[in-house]
Amino acid sequence: MTRVDQNQQRRRGTGLIALDPDAAFPGFTLFAPLTGAGGVHLVDLHGETVHRWHLPYRPGRHARIVRGGELAYNGVLPGEKALFPMWHKYRGGVMLRAAPDGTVLWEHRDPFQHHDAHHLEDGGVLYTGLEALRGSEADAVLGGVPGTEAAGSTVWADTITEVGPDGSPRWSWRAAEHLDRAAYPLHPDYAREHWPLINSVTPLADGNVLASLRSVSAVVVISRATGEILWRTDPGTVSQQHHPTELDDGRLLVFDNGVYRPGHDVPYSRVIEIDRTDGEVVWEYHDPARESFFAPFMGSAQRLPGGNTLVTDSPAGRLFEVTPDGYLCWEYVVPHFGAYTESEVRSLFPAEPNAVFRAYRYAPEEIPWLEARP
Repeated sequence: MTRVDQNQQRRRGTGLIALDPDAAFPGFTLFAPLTGAGGVHLVDLHGETVHRWHLPYRPGRHARIVRGGELAYNGVLPGEKALFPMWHKYRGGVMLRAAPDGTVLWEHRDPFQHHDAHHLEDGGVLYTGLEALRGSEADAVLGGVPGTEAAGSTVWADTITEVGPDGSPRWSWRAAEHLDRAAYPLHPDYAREHWPLINSVTPLADGNVLASLRSVSAVVVISRATGEILWRTDPGTVSQQHHPTELDDGRLLVFDNGVYRPGHDVPYSRVIEIDRTDGEVVWEYHDPARESFFAPFMGSAQRLPGGNTLVTDSPAGRLFEVTPDGYLCWEYVVPHFGAYTESEVRSLFPAEPNAVFRAYRYAPEEIPWLEARP
């Protein structure tokens, strides 16, 4: 008797789903399955694996290819205790760069690092971390579900740190110091264990810092000189968003998850461009059947040369590419499924997901060693 596979995503099919080679951007797509044991995969447009890395830590979110084809990878530091129920789901702790054969070339550790670590071209890293707020400092954080502080009394607040190639700190920022509690309250349905939950941090062309504050639904620009907030999205523009990036014209590309979107009773996800001069959304992609594309957490978008956009529907392990007019020209479903190793995470996510935090597309010239192989 053949039993039906109860994993819906696996049952519907994996690997290459769709390809229009005349419309898709030629190159290779990189992803790291979140439940993998440190595997990072590079596939071509046909979904065939052309290279694989095996790193010593499971992914602490994602991997990128940087200078000269090195792999920048954020891993989960083994043996750490859970600070709160969701901590093992999105913590990291190990930031490294590796050679094509997986040899670790550089490593920096911070047990409080989580979500994002942006590896810089000079060999440094800009990353998000945590610090504990207690007593009156914790009480000053507004919003959230009453009584849901970590360990009964702690609010973990975000920090941002930049270290140089030698690992020494060269810039830092604290939400507790620079973020107005009244202007950035937790959504009322969020636990008070973590505020404001920065899930993305990246430098801008002008040297300032772009960050995504998920649990307060805001994208902000932070002054590197003073730490003050120079710009933010208007309330209601984004909802529980991820992965804002700066485009060549200064606009911001954002994966807008759509959880708790004001004025909408049916949630859906979209990718948008925001003009920073007036805060207006000037471009948007959502599925023609809006409700069929909804990622309640995680997600990313990468603008490709020529104008196409690579989208990561993270919880579904679904990667797809759309043209500027919204035509889907490439789709791939990650075929690697597995359970989280930590029991705390398995209790929250008991299925075997094929989730990835972010995927990236690279032109052949960005991976010189791949083309040079015999």
